Amino acid sequence: MRMPVVRWDKEANAAYIAFKEVAAGEAARQLEVQDRGQIVAVLDLSASGELLGVELLNARVQLPSSFRD
Repeated sequence: MRMPVVRWDKEANAAYIAFKEVAAGEAARQLEVQDRGQIVAVLDLSASGELLGVELLNARVQLPSSFRD
């Protein structure tokens, strides 16, 4: 089983969970996920609809503490 790669930018308070190595321009579409009118995540999709990665905004709240070390 292959695990996703998690990158956390403490200064930006954002994390990116990559399910595969994404080449420049491969993310053909992005979907914003909102909660109470605030964007909490952005999904990167390929042209065929494959989920490439997820960007979490306000990652200190959303990302489990084991990934923030």
